[in-house]
Amino acid sequence: MANPKNQEKSGFSDVRRAARLSVAPMMDWTDRHCRYLHRLLSKEALLYTEMVTSPALVRGGAMHLLDHSPQEHPVALQLGGSDPVELAQAARFGAEAGYDEINLNCGCPSDRVQSGAFGAVLMKSPDLVADCVAAMRAKVDVEVTVKCRIGVDDQDPQEVLPGFISAIAAAGCERVTIHARKAWLKGLSPKENRDIPPLDYDIVHQMKAEFPQLHISLNGGVASLDEALPHLERGLDGVMIGRAAYHQPSDILSQADPLIFGTGSATDPVAVVGQMLGYIDDQMVQGARLHQITRHMLGLFAGRPGARNWRRVLSEGASRPGADTRLVETALEQVTGIAA
Repeated sequence: MANPKNQEKSGFSDVRRAARLSVAPMMDWTDRHCRYLHRLLSKEALLYTEMVTSPALVRGGAMHLLDHSPQEHPVALQLGGSDPVELAQAARFGAEAGYDEINLNCGCPSDRVQSGAFGAVLMKSPDLVADCVAAMRAKVDVEVTVKCRIGVDDQDPQEVLPGFISAIAAAGCERVTIHARKAWLKGLSPKENRDIPPLDYDIVHQMKAEFPQLHISLNGGVASLDEALPHLERGLDGVMIGRAAYHQPSDILSQADPLIFGTGSATDPVAVVGQMLGYIDDQMVQGARLHQITRHMLGLFAGRPGARNWRRVLSEGASRPGADTRLVETALEQVTGIAA
């Protein structure tokens, strides 16, 4: 079994420090190209993969889903599943691939996830989640964490959330990220589940008070570093930001290191574009298409002069045959007036 005392070997302490600010796992968004970009913007923040299902790895052999660049660290793998044996095998694959953390998804409300009996529906089965955590911890020497909701459907969060956290803590989970909304498994789409159920930040802070030994991060509705800081000042260990970090990555991540971690200085998105050019060239040699990478870069200059033209040049041109980094340089001129 993984030993929490092996923190120096496993990097637990570094990952926990990075979890002071993390970018949420987001399907179809936080792929390896997105994470590479985000790492250039922040050296410190913890990055997460899209959710990868344990059946895809164990039964489907889709090991390419674990591909990532060494520069992405610290980076966590989020798994979806509900079979302890299968999740344990998938976690081992992830650890062997070099991920710094294995995270279990207990928060996604999509129909596809529900049909696989995992995601937010697992909030109804804390004992099963505990079994999954214990099985994964027995197979890996990196930290096993959980991302959950405050409850689902008609559950009373005040009743179910403490029990859920107690169960996973007893199984060895020492770090949990709580999306401060219920998930409605019927009647709301995944998109609506991100906006319609009311936020309850107080219960997340309550969980930190009830479980002071746990590292607890808050997720849901946080759209800026100014909104994140008060939660940290009130005693939470971390804040996870999702859509804002994707759509306005410079606003969140370029300032994260000095403001959240007290290290370094703010990064310059213009310089980051220059750093991306070599990465894009390398990836295209390996078969990537330009638009697969630049789609994650569209929000880099959000709110700045030239941002609309930056997006237009990339959106209209990146999918065209023969498009390469010259297009990115042309787009950058719309912001800077000079070539990269």
